[in-house]
This record gives sequence, C-alpha cells and structure tokens, in this order.
Amino acid sequence: MSNRFCLQCDDGTLLEYGARNVSGDMNGERYAVENVTGWHCPVCGEIEFDAADEESSLRVTAAVHEAYRQARERNAQALRAVRKKLKLSQAEAGKLFGGGASAFSEYERGKTQPHKSTVLLLRLLDKHPELLNELRSSHGRGAMPHRT
Repeated sequence: MSNRFCLQCDDGTLLEYGARNVSGDMNGERYAVENVTGWHCPVCGEIEFDAADEESSLRVTAAVHEAYRQARERNAQALRAVRKKLKLSQAEAGKLFGGGASAFSEYERGKTQPHKSTVLLLRLLDKHPELLNELRSSHGRGAMPHRT
C-alpha cells in the first residue's frame, strides 16, 4: 500500500488506513457512524474511502444526509414559530423580508433555505418584536437614506 496524503490539509500529512468511528456536525445536528474503513487524516478528520468497502461511504453519506434533513426541518419549524409569534402571514413575511408571497411557504416546508440575512433578522425580531412596526413602516419607503 502506497502512502497517501491529506488533500484537505495539503501540508504533507500522511493518511492512516483503518476502520474508525466517524462523527460530525451538519448545521447543528450531530451524526455518528461506526467502523468506517478508509484512509483517515489524524489532523483534520478527512476520509478517503476505500473503494473495496463501498458500504462505509454509503453509511457516512446517509448519516450526513439525515443530519442535514433534520437541520432543515428544525430550522423550518423555528422560522414558522417566529413568524407566527409575530402574527405575520406567509405573504406579509415574504413582502417584508423579500422572496415574494410563496417564499415563506417554501422555507417552512424545508424546500428552500432563506437567505442568512432573513434568518438573522427573524432572530432579532424574535427577541425584539417591538421592532416589527418600525420594519413595516420603513418597508414602503424604499432604499435606505444616505447619511453624511
């Protein structure tokens, strides 16, 4: 077996062949897969799967996809809860935050992901709902005024 180097570290780190337990985080959802065969980087955790053990790569892929699905579902539920707390319809939320009338329906079903700025603004409004009226009143004014 020839030496393999970590392409992620890109500093000459040698990969170590063997079966290891692999875990990680996908947008706040943890996953773990036992006994993954391949070349493992001892520094960054990167894995180069063994082509002879396709089952290991399939198990890791399935675990990552499931964690991602759970994260999307959790985020969609949180988005819906904040929107409802603010007493906004999906259409009004789409107008205020951008994306159009159907955007929040797609966000809340996990079909698409809102822009990071939308998520951050909703988190802010969740903590400070009194700012919603200010957002509503400034929404119709167009671009932000230039200050000198």
